[in-house]
Order: sequence, then structure tokens, then C-alpha cells
Amino acid sequence: MRCPKCGCDESKVVDSRPSESNDAIRRRRECTSCGFRFTTYERCEEVPLVVIKRDGHKEPFDRQKLMRGLVTATVKRDVPMSALSGLIDDIESALRDGGRTEVSSVDLGSMVLKRLVSIDKVAYVRFASVYRDFKDVDEFSEELRSLND
Repeated sequence: MRCPKCGCDESKVVDSRPSESNDAIRRRRECTSCGFRFTTYERCEEVPLVVIKRDGHKEPFDRQKLMRGLVTATVKRDVPMSALSGLIDDIESALRDGGRTEVSSVDLGSMVLKRLVSIDKVAYVRFASVYRDFKDVDEFSEELRSLND
């Protein structure tokens, strides 16, 4: 690590501990040339997730966009925001743990539905009606029947 005072390339770590938010390692360093002490932070670089839309174009995974869809599906339902946030965390973790950097919107929607059905069935049906783009009442009825099985 280069010293910010003298530019020397050599420094030693004097102290190392997690940052206050636990998302980085805070290191106190001392320049071996001039003795100047400075702080550096080491963070894990996260590869951004990309969603492949139905028409083939790609866009960055947007946690807030997914949250808006879930909030819309749970309007006037007794579903805590923490449950929705946990659902999104679980999906992000599953994708990252699986080493995936890209996911199709179809797979992402399926992941949401799989988790949402255990949280609130009405929200599940609302989300599914937009995600699956039912063409007629029969398709909608079939989805309702599958919920009761």
C-alpha cells in the first residue's frame, strides 16, 4: 500500500479489525520509510447481478424495483416489510452462492413466487397475475386451483 505522505510502496499493518458496519476490514498501517500512519479499508468486490429480460436485453438487478413489485402485491395485506426484504436477501444470496452473475427474468420471477407463496397466498396470486401475464380467466383459475393442491 502506497504511503499518502511520501509515496513509499512499503507499509506494515499495525492494527486490523472489522469496520463498524461489518462490511469491510479496517487496517491501520505505518509507512516503513517515513513512519506516517494511515487507515485503509478492505472490501470484498461484489460482481453485479444482471437480469436478462424476456426480449433479450440485459439490465442490472435492481433490489428496489423488485421491492416495489412485492409492495404492490402485498398492498392491504398484513405482510411486514422485513419479510419482503428477507425474501429479496434470500434470492440474492441464492444467486451469489450459486456463482450466478446473470439470471433470466423468468427464473427470477419463479424464485420470488416460490418464496412468496409461504408468506402470503393472496400476494402470491397478485404477483403471479402480473409475472405470468395470464391471458384469460381460465389460466387464472388454474393457478388458484394449483394453490389449493
